[in-house]
This record gives sequence, C-alpha cells and structure tokens, in this order.
Amino acid sequence: MSQNDQTISCKIPTEANNTSTNKPAEIKADGSFNRQTNRFTTPFGNQPDELPVESGRYRLLWSAACPWAHRSVIVRKVLGLESSISLGTVSPLRPRIERVDWEFSLDKNGADPVLNVQYVSEVYKNADPDYTGRPTVPVMVDLETKKAINNDYFKLTNYFETVWAPFHKENAPDLYPSSLREEIDALNDVIFHDINNGVYKCGFARSQEAYEQAYDQLFTRLDELEERLSKHRFLFGDFITDSDVRFYTTLVRFDAAYYSAFRTNRNLIREFKNLWGYARDLYQTPGFGETTDFDAIKRHYHLSITIDPAKGEVNILPKGPDESVWRTEHNREQLSGKKEKFLI
Repeated sequence: MSQNDQTISCKIPTEANNTSTNKPAEIKADGSFNRQTNRFTTPFGNQPDELPVESGRYRLLWSAACPWAHRSVIVRKVLGLESSISLGTVSPLRPRIERVDWEFSLDKNGADPVLNVQYVSEVYKNADPDYTGRPTVPVMVDLETKKAINNDYFKLTNYFETVWAPFHKENAPDLYPSSLREEIDALNDVIFHDINNGVYKCGFARSQEAYEQAYDQLFTRLDELEERLSKHRFLFGDFITDSDVRFYTTLVRFDAAYYSAFRTNRNLIREFKNLWGYARDLYQTPGFGETTDFDAIKRHYHLSITIDPAKGEVNILPKGPDESVWRTEHNREQLSGKKEKFLI
C-alpha cells in the first residue's frame, strides 16, 4: 500500500447542511470519490521522532456514527485501554455552520469537558493554524497542548495493538499477531479500498460509471468474503483479528444506512448467510455491540449528510431496521469446533 493509501482520511466530501463553497475537492474529474489524505501521521512508538506512549496523556475523539472512529474505540475497549486513553464523543449530526466540522453538542454546555472545545476543528487549528482540510475523527489529542497529534485512522488500531501493549488489560487478545501481520495488512488493504471506502465510493459517486464500478467491486468482495466465512468463524480462523474489527464497522452500518443512503442495494447483509451470522457473532462479542449506536448511525447518514433542505428535502429518520435481530443466535462457534460463544 502506498503512503497516500495508508493516510486516507475519514468522512464526507459534501455536507447537506453546510453552505460553504470552500470544501476539500474529493470528487475526481471522472465523478469518482477520492478521499482526502490525513494531516497528522507521526507514529506512536519509543523512538525520538515518534509520539511517546504514555498513559493519561492523550484523548481520543470519535463519533459513534463514523466507521473509521468506531474501529479505534472497539480496539480500545477490547484491549482494555480505557483507563490509559480517555474518550471524547461528538454529535453524529453535523453542525449547521459555514464549514464541515464535528461538534460536542452532546456534552454539557456544548463543549468537551476535558479539552473545553466546541468543535473538533479547534484541536486541528491548535496543531496547525493553516489547516484547511476537513477535521476528521478519530483523532488523538495531546491533553497538555490540546493539539491534534495523530488522525491516521488506518494505522491507529495497529498502534493500540502493538506499542500500546504495556497498557493492555491482563490476558488481552492479540488482534495483530506478528506471524499474520503481512496477511492481515494485505486483507485490510482490500477491505479498505473495496468495502470500507467502497460504500463511500458508491454513495458519493458523481457519475453513473463511477458508481457502477464501485458497486460491482463492493459486491464482488462481499461475495468473496461470504465464501471465505463459510469455512472459518472469523477471517483468519478461530480468533478475532484487526481485520475483523475493520470489516465489522462497515457490516454493522450496511443495512441501517448504506443500503439505501449510499445505493448499495444489491443485497442486505442479512441476506448473506455467512456474513450475517459472522456480523452477529462479532456484535455479540464484548467491545463490539456495546460500542455500536444504531441511532447515531441512522441520524448521521439519513439526517446529516444525505439530505439537502435547500432542495426541499424532508428530514425523516428511518424507523427500522429492527435492532433486536442482532442478538439472535448465530451458531458460528460450530465452525471453530469450540463451545465458547465469546473468544475475547
């Protein structure tokens, strides 16, 4: 994967409730979606030119609606990093202001209680007063300076899984085993380009050709993984890895948002026998379902980024799908030959 691919950033090229004409250009000449690159990519580590790994020094900002941010929160929870890295949560609804931003409107007084900022853009500007891109989540913020120090969501979970290991809970699972890292990285690359970002390529395409190309590639990959998961409980066998986390955050949003809002409507995930069982298996695993907020997901995709009031469109929040089906039996443990329902 190229450096540009590794640092591709999170969220939306156009916003329904934003009237600014100074938005990042994320639509190519052929009408295809080209996500902006990340600005803050210094890795965490123990070298002089790396960000020091220190408990209590950083705050992770996220939106429960954002799949890129969600995966970092799942890994934080699964590995037991909650006491080492604090968490700030923005609203799933974009603020009605002249720029694209995330707002802490869920908090008392409309500001993050630790950083005392109203918008995520403030920590980006603290780090770079000339920053002009979209402020994205997830982003790690230094609590001493209130500066954004890393928004490289593609690598963030890998940092949590490796150099943050001294702060893992006892008996934390190895989501990124060294013997499989090359294979995990290769599959993550496919999952990102064709599935995680693939749904966005469908939803934000500005030409029929670009949309259909992304649509076909998305479902080709889903069909391939449907077959792969007919033989294995998880993507790499009987245990959960970083790849499963990344795949899950798209699957769990698919029926509730992408199927209709992004026109990825060949199949619902619940119409895939193996993908549907696999998705429920993960949802029912500690750290996954408890960090999944369907209301936030639906509000973001159906009320905030796909509706244009200026065109007379009406904001209506879909009533379904029924969330209770995510807690139904999946029987995926039979594929592993083990009785354990949870492997974390």
